[in-house]
Amino acid sequence: MTYAADLVITGCTALVHDEHGQERAYEQGNGYGEGYGDGYERIGFVEDATVVVRGGRIESVTSGPPPVGLPAVERIDARGQVAMPGLVNCHTHAPMVTLRGIAEDLPIEQWFNDVVWPIESNLQEKDVELGARLACAEMIRGGVTCFADHYFSMDTVAAVIAESGMRANLGQAFFSSQGAEGRERSLDFALRHRDTADGRITTSLAPHAPYTVDDADLAATARLAREHGLPVHIHAAENRDQAETGLARHGRTPIEVLADAGLLDTDLLIAHGTGIMERDLPVLARATGRIAVASAPRGYLKFAWPTTTPVRALRELGIPVGLATDGAASNNSLDVWESMALTALVQKFTEADPRRLTSRQALHHATLQSARAVGLGERIGSLAPGRRADIILVDLTGPHTQPVHDLAATLVHSARAGDVRTTIVDGRILMRDRELLTLDVPAVVREMNERMPALIDRSHGKRIQDYDS
Repeated sequence: MTYAADLVITGCTALVHDEHGQERAYEQGNGYGEGYGDGYERIGFVEDATVVVRGGRIESVTSGPPPVGLPAVERIDARGQVAMPGLVNCHTHAPMVTLRGIAEDLPIEQWFNDVVWPIESNLQEKDVELGARLACAEMIRGGVTCFADHYFSMDTVAAVIAESGMRANLGQAFFSSQGAEGRERSLDFALRHRDTADGRITTSLAPHAPYTVDDADLAATARLAREHGLPVHIHAAENRDQAETGLARHGRTPIEVLADAGLLDTDLLIAHGTGIMERDLPVLARATGRIAVASAPRGYLKFAWPTTTPVRALRELGIPVGLATDGAASNNSLDVWESMALTALVQKFTEADPRRLTSRQALHHATLQSARAVGLGERIGSLAPGRRADIILVDLTGPHTQPVHDLAATLVHSARAGDVRTTIVDGRILMRDRELLTLDVPAVVREMNERMPALIDRSHGKRIQDYDS
């Protein structure tokens, strides 16, 4: 007896990774692109592909029609579309979509101290819930199937993830100003929610940053991470000012602070890293943990930071660099397509070399590198048998994507989030033909707008923290 597949996608062009070919020479004319030769697997495209999904996993990706008579619960005719691994947003604060556009054209000190942290002192669980719902809707519509979130009231966010069908790595943020209770809440959340929502939720410990969490708390976090087998997600070396201030005040960079605390010997996701200095590279090279960095270039341009995440230097150390948006309060959107294009462009500008990053390398960062950055590189990030069926279908028939001379370049530099037609997580369709199936956006927006006056009131003069790098 042949059991029915959960889903069969036919007629698409499938983006695939050659995960065994990273040490081979990159050949032209074979459907694969060039790479640095330092850990970028080759990316290729399978024409007229059939993708079979069974039990929430990809069973096969083959060229040509499906086997004759293969039964399926659902079928999608994807002619004119590209099947890709779902995009991963490696660092965001999903509920902060409620503050989209509230603090514009400000240096980061004013952005935090005068606007964001005073407003966040008003946050209620309902605000977090509504923000998380709207953020999930935005990401599903933009082809993001998984995100790493670092925020407050994460029990509420976890409930939204379970309902929305998305995949996420969640961390309950804490500051040293909260005392030991903040760190304990972060641990409690991580242990209670690890591998929940049918395995779609993974968790991290989430100290905010070296300038808001003291050395003792950082060291305690490292011990807890090792004891419980948990990763850590932290802001560090966010910008060059932080690095230089750390050197001037304490004789150490933020990366050296993490090393002294033992955090570089854990599985660690560093948000931003634009302030990583030359002296930090050998420190990172000596790390015994699985280190990754999340880069969100749009925010760095908005804040006029003079440096960006040193992608090439990190990759030469074997450190995966995932793509991110940060929160919508600083980035204005949760559009990983934009992050992908900007990462390629900013690296070309920074390196003064149009060959860095190539379109295929940018696609690698948006898919498999990002999956590795959030600790899920063995589960998601590529369309390969055995991987979870986190798949997006991208329509390239629009005038802005035609003609297609270089498919990778079209995806990175011409396609947009709005070209995503279908979003699938664990084999479940969350959006079909641009229709969201798990979230009611108009209802969320109505309730959010009703609550907005109380949320944005700053007349109380309070703030949850002071920004002083």
